[in-house]
Amino acid sequence: MLGTHDLAIFILSGFLLNLTPGPDSLLIVTKSAAQGWRAGCIAALGIGSGLLVHIFAAALGLSAILASSATAFTIVKIIGAAYLIYIGIKALWHRPKVSHDAVDQAAPHRTESLRQIYVQGFFTNALNPKVALFFLAFVPQFISHDADHKAWAFLLLGLIFEFNSMIYCLLLALLAATAGKRLKSHQQIGMLINKVVGTLFISLGIKLALASRS
Repeated sequence: MLGTHDLAIFILSGFLLNLTPGPDSLLIVTKSAAQGWRAGCIAALGIGSGLLVHIFAAALGLSAILASSATAFTIVKIIGAAYLIYIGIKALWHRPKVSHDAVDQAAPHRTESLRQIYVQGFFTNALNPKVALFFLAFVPQFISHDADHKAWAFLLLGLIFEFNSMIYCLLLALLAATAGKRLKSHQQIGMLINKVVGTLFISLGIKLALASRS
């Protein structure tokens, strides 16, 4: 189909890759547990939008610049790492508010808007140069050498990967939201989760900052 081959293997491989924990999954779980399934789904949509940036950039050959230019890779890498660390610090400082009476329940809680969550999801993925390099290394393996339009084949495979990723991310959001309902009423558990999540995001940011193109 359009110069591609082994689509079944590609879809299965993409699904298994989605199961690998990373900043995207961590963000979805965090937002779903804290603010419900809508927040988690919006985070997933933001991540999906960021993924589209990498798909179209790779199809147009722009991602090759990151693979060939050490300077370009380092700039994007540092920006992405700084953003992950920023999210981690916000999580460490956040203190969940638990309501115990009707007055508190009527009071507004400090939560992030869906727009803010979408933007976080978008930049968490779009600013990760490792995602761009992944597409350059993984997707071409399923494009025929004699394909007439390799860019279209790349785009098709990228959109298939995007579709499967969104299914996984939305299911993850729903599952995390369900689990989060059971933890919301426990302030100490909520604070512990924020500390763990914040530490993980900071660790992922540092790991990205130290990453090489290989």
